[in-house]
Amino acid sequence: MAAKKKAATFEDALEELEKLVERLETGDLPLEEALTDFERGVKLTRECQQKLATAEQKVKVLMEDSGGIRELPFDTEDDSSSTESP
Repeated sequence: MAAKKKAATFEDALEELEKLVERLETGDLPLEEALTDFERGVKLTRECQQKLATAEQKVKVLMEDSGGIRELPFDTEDDSSSTESP
């Protein structure tokens, strides 16, 4: 499998990462190929994290520039637990 040197967009990187995970989850790869895919996956994960951090910073700046908007933490894991009980 020929890997791209650098994903052009977040979506490209995420798509490639998902394909690598699927390949690794089969467990049918030779060790060297699995290690290569794992290394590429780590690199793609870092790229995705950096792109998300950059996007988050841009949103924060835009919100600060618009004034009157307060910053709220973004935590998807606690969304279900933060709903009011009946």
